[in-house]
Amino acid sequence: MGTSRSPVRRVATIVRGVVLGAVVGLLSGVGSATLLHSLDWATRTRVAHSWLLWLLPTGGALIGLGFHRFGGRAARGTNLVLDAVHAVDDPEDPTSKFGYGPVVPAAMAPMVLAGTTASHLVGGSAGREGAAIQIAASLADTFLRLVGHRDPDERPMLLRAAIAGGFGSVFGTPVAGAIFGLEMPTAGEQRYDAMAPAFAASIVGDQVTRHLGIHHRLPTPLAVFAITPALMIRVTVAAIAFGVIARGFVELTDRIRGFGRRMGPEIRLAVGGAIVLGGTLLVGTRSYNGLSLPLIDTALKGGHVVAVAWLVKLILTSVTVGSGFPGGEVTPLFCVGATLGNVLAGPLGGSAPLLAALGYVSVFGAAANTPIAFTVLGAELFGSNALVLFAVANVVAYLVSGRRSVYSNQRRA
Repeated sequence: MGTSRSPVRRVATIVRGVVLGAVVGLLSGVGSATLLHSLDWATRTRVAHSWLLWLLPTGGALIGLGFHRFGGRAARGTNLVLDAVHAVDDPEDPTSKFGYGPVVPAAMAPMVLAGTTASHLVGGSAGREGAAIQIAASLADTFLRLVGHRDPDERPMLLRAAIAGGFGSVFGTPVAGAIFGLEMPTAGEQRYDAMAPAFAASIVGDQVTRHLGIHHRLPTPLAVFAITPALMIRVTVAAIAFGVIARGFVELTDRIRGFGRRMGPEIRLAVGGAIVLGGTLLVGTRSYNGLSLPLIDTALKGGHVVAVAWLVKLILTSVTVGSGFPGGEVTPLFCVGATLGNVLAGPLGGSAPLLAALGYVSVFGAAANTPIAFTVLGAELFGSNALVLFAVANVVAYLVSGRRSVYSNQRRA
């Protein structure tokens, strides 16, 4: 996907990238639509049958057993995808050699789909972006193997396109998805040679998902805000808090992962499920299980949110993800950021919907070291009226949060 010596070769490279990216986008869109339909069923079923929450420890043990016995390399999740993007050879992995990086197995897609659905069915505080990315990468890499693709320079670009297609299609944000695929694998570096396939994959993936019956829950666009010194101070102060919380989430989750390494996967997930179950019973509400979309809606509309809602969601998500439940962190961190922004509106004297929207996008943007993608995501979801504020919140939160990332195998430029 590098530069060509002549305009004709350059155009041919771009066209090839777009075509292959579109194929990756088609696979990503099908994968995301299947995942979203499955999670919608799991959420409706859990709400209708409250007793399913009591299966959190048992469900965790079964998920851990399944990945341990049948998952193989798929159990490495997004870290495996990142190693494949960076062509990191593992001497203990027979599929990883000659600078090509590990194979993303075909089994990852069904394993992650089943595991994420089970996590949401029993009430784990998990997300969906990690699953969408892993499913897209699994389908894309399987496709490349089936057609005999052997280009070690082109493969990382197409895997970035799979990340873009999975992210853009699962959230209905194709531009942010494309930038996320370029920005996330290596913090501080955007691979422009992957731009054509990444945008093609994200746009096509989004359209495929919509045509397969997915209707994304889009928030109400923000009103027009006059940029004043007082408003910028409020946004900056809130963004500092968002960055601190993002750093806290990453460190807490890493500590839980480190502690869990002392246990087998079945025990680790069973213990994690028991803690989430106990936390849910302690707070007396099930608003923090699953994606917590109603809680996000309340925060974004400026409704009443209890002062510790963000902390409860953060802890339950750290335990869920850190103990090994599949799914991801994005939507739970959307909830953490939105509820924290809503709560900060009181002491800061600001607009609750605005600060909730800024927290929605900047907490995960900081936690994943992807401030540009999440600035664009804010504009795609909430309108461009507050684009400057989204940029300020994301940049400040990113600078405050430091170099740690929710993706431990993410590289730094």
